[in-house]
Amino acid sequence: MEKEYFAHPTAIIDEGCNIGKAAKIWHFSHIMPNCTLGENCNIGQNVVISPGVILGRNVKVQNNVSIYTGVTCDEDVFLGPSMVFTNVINPRSAVNRKNEYAKTHVGKGASIGANATIVCGHDIGAFAFIGAGAVVTKNVPAYSLWVGNPAKQMGWMSEYGHRLVFDKDGIAICEESKEKYKLENGAVTKI
Repeated sequence: MEKEYFAHPTAIIDEGCNIGKAAKIWHFSHIMPNCTLGENCNIGQNVVISPGVILGRNVKVQNNVSIYTGVTCDEDVFLGPSMVFTNVINPRSAVNRKNEYAKTHVGKGASIGANATIVCGHDIGAFAFIGAGAVVTKNVPAYSLWVGNPAKQMGWMSEYGHRLVFDKDGIAICEESKEKYKLENGAVTKI
């Protein structure tokens, strides 16, 4: 049976991977055993996806990204150039901690900027926005904006990636989509 995805000739795809229709895997990337890549995923140049990683439909992985075992991403996630996930809290070369991998989940539509680091065991909520160079050491709520090292929440973002400004009633409107959001009890929902 002919494969239904594109892989550049320099890409390495190990046995046991499940790669969705219309996915693209570019130069010098390595997809390790038992990974799942959803339909329409785009894996940039020089990407490493470790065993067991699951990427949902339409995930965009830019160049030089490392996605280690224990990471799952829902659909429409954006992973910026040279960002990295970790999977062990206290790594040591001489100590094998493969049985201590911590899990990290990235929610639907979230964006993680260039050179950001996501310390393992911290989940990223749906449509959250992690700025370039941020070092995430906490769970990130849906629709929140985080920047810095260590990363701190600086506001809220719409599903179209625009800052949300809430009125006295806790309502904000996305400048591009005109969709409405409500801020209540420290959480944002689309209304």
